[in-house]
Amino acid sequence: MRWFGFGFNAFGQIYVHEKLIKGKECSDAAQDVKVIIPTELAGRDCCLKRDSQIRASWSRRASLHLDGDSCVCLAGFGAASEPCVISLKGSRGCKDAFISESYLTLALPDRIESWDLQKEEKTPSWSMEIKAEGSEPPLNLPLVPGGHITPKAPFYHSLSPHLKAKSLALGAEHAILLSASGAVYTWGLGSHGQLGHGGLTSEEEPRAVEALWGMPMSCVATGGWHSACISDGGDLYVWGWNESGQLGLPSRGLRKEQQQERSEQAGAPCQDAFHAAEPQAGEKHEEVFISIQAFPALLDITPSCEIRTVSCGSRHTAAVTTTGDLYTWGWGDYGQLGQQTLISSDEPQHVEFFMEQQMRVVDVVCGPWNTFAAVVEEEVVPKTL
Repeated sequence: MRWFGFGFNAFGQIYVHEKLIKGKECSDAAQDVKVIIPTELAGRDCCLKRDSQIRASWSRRASLHLDGDSCVCLAGFGAASEPCVISLKGSRGCKDAFISESYLTLALPDRIESWDLQKEEKTPSWSMEIKAEGSEPPLNLPLVPGGHITPKAPFYHSLSPHLKAKSLALGAEHAILLSASGAVYTWGLGSHGQLGHGGLTSEEEPRAVEALWGMPMSCVATGGWHSACISDGGDLYVWGWNESGQLGLPSRGLRKEQQQERSEQAGAPCQDAFHAAEPQAGEKHEEVFISIQAFPALLDITPSCEIRTVSCGSRHTAAVTTTGDLYTWGWGDYGQLGQQTLISSDEPQHVEFFMEQQMRVVDVVCGPWNTFAAVVEEEVVPKTL
């Protein structure tokens, strides 16, 4: 398995550019800040192994290596010229990692530890002991026994045992939980409809998303102010803020921005660009624009196959199909959509790069402004005579 990255790279999260290595100003620094062509991490990352998982924050990338001697490798802010291996006493056997702007949390067989990335400390800022629960599968961060952790102190928050949490995703100011039965619960800030309850109010405690009740889900994801989940049948549901087209639904703000850009290039007045395309009085509206989608909406990316996994950035979304195709949509100003342009889109677009390279995408992880895709080589079936 090989990992590729594209999008925001100002701190060398994808690869270390000349400005960071030599500490000088570069006239072409913008080309290194915005990686528009998917770039392989292997070879640039000194300890990236084949059996790896990626975690991303705004300025950092953590590579979790699960084969052999487990370790975590950091790239980005604070790692400058080369990736940095987190060498912690007794950290062998690390099973999972969770990274934020300030802290790196590690899941070890007998404990959970949070380390302050902004300080050189010999002991973790917070830790908790855990006990093996027999045959029950281990929880994935940010879930921990009895609750979940957060990106900053206080790290531990308890959860009611009746929820029977299977996975948990944290957005900028909201959370989404998937229960063992496939039910979805959300709580936190609701000002952009990101909780999926039909309104814009916030919730202090987990509340079931009633619109999804009776449809078991297999995967949940959160962005800055939007949410997504996948049903057992491979259907993708989205809700929340759509100002940049991150839901894959028609966005007035994005369309207006694109109209203005085209008008500027053509020399037409900016203020008339969008209104010229709107229908006149008495005419039928051809399209309904959505700024906030407060209920889960079914997003039909491709009728030919199911969705395998989904990940959300701050204002963009990426999904992988069961056939190994990657689709992206939303804000693309840093090249995080992988379309080899800086264009945003409110429609899911197929990332052609991997198909052209005869690669099949098996996983995707979105940082706030970048995207990381795991791929395997396509099997070439020999032709029979």
